[in-house]
Amino acid sequence: MSKATSAIVPPDYTPTDKEEFMNPVMLEYFRKKLIAWREELLRESSETVKQTLQETQLQQPDLNDRASVETDHALELRTRDRERKLVKKINEALMRIEDGSYGYCEETDEPISVARLDARPIATLSIEAQERHERKEKTQRDD
Repeated sequence: MSKATSAIVPPDYTPTDKEEFMNPVMLEYFRKKLIAWREELLRESSETVKQTLQETQLQQPDLNDRASVETDHALELRTRDRERKLVKKINEALMRIEDGSYGYCEETDEPISVARLDARPIATLSIEAQERHERKEKTQRDD
C-alpha cells in the first residue's frame, strides 16, 4: 500500500510549493489526477474502436468517400497510438507514486515544481533538466 492511498484529498485542494513536498495528500491528489486522465483516454479509445467498426460496416462504395473515410481512420489511429503511449507514461507515473520516486527529477533527483507536475503530471524531468535535454537534442540535430 502506498503512502498516497491513505490520504483524503479535500474537494478544493490544490497542491502548492509552500507545503511539504509529496506529502500523502499531495501524492493522492496526483494519483487521482493520473487515474482520471487514464480513464478518460481509455474511454475515448473504446469509443473510437466502436465508431471505426460501425463505419467499416457502412463502407462507402464511392471512391472519394472511401478515401476520405480511410484518411480519417488513419488520423484517428495515429492519435490513438499517441494516447496509448501516454497511457503507458501515466502507468509509469503511478508506479513512481507507489515506489516513492514520483515528483523527483530523473536526472538530478531534485523535486520537480508542483506547478509543472500539476500541468504535466507525467513529467520526469525538472524544467531545468528538460531545457538542458532539449538544447542537447537541438545541437545534435544541427550537427
